Amino acid sequence: MTQPDLAHLDCPDGKRLAYRIRPGRSPTILFLPGYASDMEGAKAVAVDVLAARLGLAMLRFDYSGTGSSSGDFEEGTLEAWLDQTLMMIDRLTDGPLILVGSSMGGWLALLAALRRPPRVEAMVGIAAAPDFTDWGFTDPQKRTLAATGRIERPNPYGPEPQLTTRGFWQSGERLRLLDSPVAIDCPVRLIHGDADEDVPIDIAFRLMRGLRSADVQLLAIKGGGHRLSEPHEIDAILRTVAALTEPAR
Repeated sequence: MTQPDLAHLDCPDGKRLAYRIRPGRSPTILFLPGYASDMEGAKAVAVDVLAARLGLAMLRFDYSGTGSSSGDFEEGTLEAWLDQTLMMIDRLTDGPLILVGSSMGGWLALLAALRRPPRVEAMVGIAAAPDFTDWGFTDPQKRTLAATGRIERPNPYGPEPQLTTRGFWQSGERLRLLDSPVAIDCPVRLIHGDADEDVPIDIAFRLMRGLRSADVQLLAIKGGGHRLSEPHEIDAILRTVAALTEPAR
């Protein structure tokens, strides 16, 4: 299936954000990648193919400093990427949205849903990682971040170390959600592997309990790791997204 053409949106700060938008009916599906990931990953492309099959609009994009977008990754913060997400929503979409966020993208989806409640019809968190600047670092690592401004850790998904900057970490701490009720009322579906070593499944249970919505479901995938990119795992994601679009079909 042909991908939508690559396009760019100019930001007020001069950065150019790469995106692909597929025309179609509402609700528009917006895919939000994980930390240091991009819109060409297996899950994002699979959801785009699903949108095409269902005749639904679909938007995916790269945060500044990632993928085909301009900017320096080391300058990226959760707050900046949230602002970019909201800009994409406001300038490139209209009508109801279904947000699909992977890992950090799940955190951004929650934050966006809180800021655009009339627009967000439903959301899906794939190994969602809200507040990972809190529980994802040891106290010594946090002290290193505060003192040196950066920390590099082994990356299980590639040869390059995984970099976290003090700016990103501080912005994440300002946007933590799990210490109080999460005032989201739309349907929420959480998909999580029970063998996820990066985002423990306990985080999914904390989020499920903290969401105000009465329509929250958690699908635990036996043996699933953090990436959830095996064929049967992607199939579970697609079935979940498709089910949320059924009233529109």
